[in-house]
Amino acid sequence: MSLAGAGAVALAAVLDAVAAEPPARVHPVAWFGRLVAPLDREWTRPRLVGGLVALCLPALAGGVVGGLVALAASRSPALAALLAGLVLFSTTSRRMLTDLARSVVDASSADLPRARRDLRGLAGRDAGALSPGEVRSAAVESAAENLADGLVAPLLGFVAGTLLGGLPLGAGLAAWVKGVNTLDSMLGYRSKPVGTASARLDDAVMWLPARASAALLALAAGAPRALAAARPWLAGVPSPNSGWPMGTLAAATGARLEKPGVYTLNPDAPLPSLPVAERGVCVVDRAAWLAVALAALALALPALPEVGGWS
Repeated sequence: MSLAGAGAVALAAVLDAVAAEPPARVHPVAWFGRLVAPLDREWTRPRLVGGLVALCLPALAGGVVGGLVALAASRSPALAALLAGLVLFSTTSRRMLTDLARSVVDASSADLPRARRDLRGLAGRDAGALSPGEVRSAAVESAAENLADGLVAPLLGFVAGTLLGGLPLGAGLAAWVKGVNTLDSMLGYRSKPVGTASARLDDAVMWLPARASAALLALAAGAPRALAAARPWLAGVPSPNSGWPMGTLAAATGARLEKPGVYTLNPDAPLPSLPVAERGVCVVDRAAWLAVALAALALALPALPEVGGWS
């Protein structure tokens, strides 16, 4: 089953490279978002409702997905691997993230108004007054942060679940992680008490993926000391997790990455120039491919002795 899991990872990577994302009308994450949207309102007891939402909705997503893959496995292992690959494709993102980041970086010099507008697809900040360097900084920061929650976290869930309990558990955990991330992105704001539990759960779930992503970025950049260099800058980042990949990429590229009025990473360096920002996005892309390769390898290795007839 581990080889089937590696095949599912490879299928998801190929689909991502070819299509980037499933069409919105059939995207499971979009369906989940439509399920969450009616809950984003005022409640008499918002924290109680929010706790139930954080507990139940990701579990529902994981349970449905895991059940479908288990049903497929009862019919055919190949069908289960195919379905698990489709699940992983819909819960991870590489090409869309890096393509959009590259587009924003390129437009920051040629068409600043378009760059500011397109940045909304990457970063939830007011871009109307950002300079070209600040736009590039936001794009690079967001690419680094989204590497963790958009790819590494679901991949880790899939690998851990598949090794522990087979493809149904792996696919179910990937869907659960994506559900947690989606809840946080929709509800996890200080102005929304109903999202407090979702934000806290996301902080816990993302602890390991954020740090793993930082290590992948340092490795992809050929800058092993970037992790240690980033540590002193992280206190100013509100999130306990997102500062790790962002700070590591700031150190690896030698650029200042900042959200004006909130945090500054690598404060003694200049804002990223166009070539530096382009390199930063390339580092994120290499780290993403490295994550995919390591996930497939982690799943394939346990099965190799059995395949080779070793004992």
